[in-house]
Parts: sequence; structure tokens; C-alpha cells
Amino acid sequence: MSRAFVKESDDDLTAGELPERPVSAHANYVTPQGLEQLQARVRELQEQHEQLAPRVAEDSIAKQKQREVERDMRYFIAQLDRAIVVEPAGQPRGEVRFSATVNIIDEEGMTHRFSLVGEDEADVSAGKISWASPLAKAMIGSKVGDRVIWRRPAGDVEVEIAEISYPQ
Repeated sequence: MSRAFVKESDDDLTAGELPERPVSAHANYVTPQGLEQLQARVRELQEQHEQLAPRVAEDSIAKQKQREVERDMRYFIAQLDRAIVVEPAGQPRGEVRFSATVNIIDEEGMTHRFSLVGEDEADVSAGKISWASPLAKAMIGSKVGDRVIWRRPAGDVEVEIAEISYPQ
């Protein structure tokens, strides 16, 4: 029978459409700032949950929003439980490792700057890439002057490691 002829409440329909946020199979390495961001996100979601609680009984939009907040809280709490904080001070200064900021030179001579961070910290527009990304994996373990192959769906690119630094 077509779903068009089955009577379901709007609440039942929206409850079934909210999938859980997937948790990565990779270790959840985070920088100290990344840990603070996760903790702040959980606090923010808890506040949103408290603000929505009085309205959910009579407001289906608030109820749906509360489900989203609860789902996101489960995800971020799980990420906090899995977090492995990596202190930049403990990383070898002469090679690319987690939390390094790396300047690379591409095949056209353009310089790009990326910091290797945890998956939840990644923000390409801010120059922060996940340590598990193809570019980061290609760079990990390399030293200044090394050339590495960045395997991309659009085609492989050779880049040169020009500078490596770590936050203080």
C-alpha cells in the first residue's frame, strides 16, 4: 500500500527520519583546543536541551529540535569519551606529526598552509585538516624538503614540505 494512504502522526514520521551521527573508526586524537571545543559544544547542547524542555509537550517543532539536540549530545559525549589529547610540545619538531602546521608548495609554486588536527576540529576554510585526511596522511612523517604525493579524487599532486611548526 502506498504511504500516502497510511495515517501516521507527524511525530512518528519525524522520529524515524533522524539518523545517528556516525562515529569515525579512527582514533579520536584532539589538540588541547579541540578538547575545549568538544567540551564547549556539549555545554551548549545541554543548555539548548534545557531551553527546549518546557516547550516540547505542545510544540512539534521544539520536539523535533530536541531530538536533534539529543542526537548531537550523544555524538559529542561519545567523542569526548574517546578523545586522546595530543600535546604539541611532545611532537618531534623536525617532522610532520599531529598538531603540526605545515607550509607546502604545490606543482604550480603556490604555498598552502595546513594544521593537522582532530576530525571534529577540521575546517578547511581555516586551514585545519583532519589528521586522517589523504593530504595529512601523505605528509605525516615527512621533513622539510621532502616531496610527497597527495592522492586526490581529482588526481594525484606532488607537494613539497616547505616549513613545519607547532603551536607553543
